[in-house]
Amino acid sequence: MGIRVGSGFDVHAFAPQSNIDDFIMLGGVRIPHTHRLQAHSDGDVALHALSDALLGALALGDIGHFFPDTDVQFKGADSAVLLQKVYKKITASNYQLGNADITIICQKPKVAQHVHAIRQRIADLLSTDISAISVKATTTEKLGFTGREEGVAVQAIVLLQSNA
Repeated sequence: MGIRVGSGFDVHAFAPQSNIDDFIMLGGVRIPHTHRLQAHSDGDVALHALSDALLGALALGDIGHFFPDTDVQFKGADSAVLLQKVYKKITASNYQLGNADITIICQKPKVAQHVHAIRQRIADLLSTDISAISVKATTTEKLGFTGREEGVAVQAIVLLQSNA
């Protein structure tokens, strides 16, 4: 098969404590916010969803299979490093990224001003051109857990192309 498509989804709740120095990692970019995300790793929901989409395109499972939250070696892990490990599996299977489309769903923090930096960071991590990476942000109009500012959700879709 010359073309494969995968989708990924991830969600993390905000931690209950608040601190002026708090931030979240989103698409490999540190974004100031009043709360951190609860997670075993750094909680980068965008990179987690993207990793799942990449793995799903080749029917390799999900990131929890490769980097389980029960394994202490992944405590506080940098999701950018995990994404690069996932992408090595993709390229080892003779595929490369055609494009990725990522939608970040949250009421806060406001993401629009960070979209270009996120796109560039992901492009750098996957050694591709920024034109292959789409990042959009939306709210849920104050509906649901994201609308109540309880967390962040991300959807990702990728198209992989065979090198063979």
